[in-house]
Amino acid sequence: MEITDPHIVLGTMDFGTRVDPDRAFAVLDAFVAGGGVWLDTANCYSFWADPSGVGGASERVIGAWLRARPGVRDAVRIATKVRHNPLVPHSWPESAEGLSARAVHDGVEQSLERLGVDHVDLLWAHAEDRTVPLEETVGAFGELVAKGAALRIGAANHAAWRVERARSLAREQRVEPWTALQLRHSLVQPRPLTPLAESGHRLLTAEDLDLARAEGLAVWSYSSLIWGSYERADKPLPQTYDHPGTTRVLAVLDDIAGELSVTRNQVVLAWLMSQGIDPIVGASRVEHVEQALAARRVRLGDEHLTRFAEAR
Repeated sequence: MEITDPHIVLGTMDFGTRVDPDRAFAVLDAFVAGGGVWLDTANCYSFWADPSGVGGASERVIGAWLRARPGVRDAVRIATKVRHNPLVPHSWPESAEGLSARAVHDGVEQSLERLGVDHVDLLWAHAEDRTVPLEETVGAFGELVAKGAALRIGAANHAAWRVERARSLAREQRVEPWTALQLRHSLVQPRPLTPLAESGHRLLTAEDLDLARAEGLAVWSYSSLIWGSYERADKPLPQTYDHPGTTRVLAVLDDIAGELSVTRNQVVLAWLMSQGIDPIVGASRVEHVEQALAARRVRLGDEHLTRFAEAR
């Protein structure tokens, strides 16, 4: 597979719900103008914030933007996900579509229609669905690649062993395997063994990184900036991050941001990219996009990385 330098990925979860289309268009325009490439969405975004009780708003906004900007499709790559969209409005997780072959094919067909494109550049399995044989899910994703509806495929919020098992099954079926992982990760970490408040989230582990590096898999991180908590006094870190390691890391973060004359967020994004991770950044304002893209110019040396490692 193609190995590239890490990218800042634009997270579009709130487009069409908390972020109105006009503001979303401005954010998308600024992202492309700044050299951004990857857009991350999902067919379920954001059913919990939409009066309709189902997802699709984010994809529809991106589709409208693509139609309004002839030629821009060639400048961006689109990643979307299937698994969580409610089949019955306001009924989740009871009616979540899952990862059966039919659900995967139907979900992608509807995503392509909303986006107004003939393929997505990366299709994610948004989370595990252990009610469906893994062989069935793997076969469905492989069929979508074979017919050109998805150029690449990956697994979000999956255990490392399930990813590797799926890749083995893909080899047996002679279909395209998952070549990307998406998990929650940031500079500060919750207390070990403490459940996350966001039950569907799965944290990146050393085992995930080991698998990715051994097999040449791409790694994307979500909640990379913990919803603005590094910089916004009105958004304190969740309680699960209240431990001595966080205090030490934030002190080092302040020092390094000052030394480099950049923001805390930019250092965090640079730290993620230094490990070959593509951080997803949800942005609702143009200035957020510009600040995030500027993180690509932040260079952390071995000495900076050592200071973070010792603090963590």
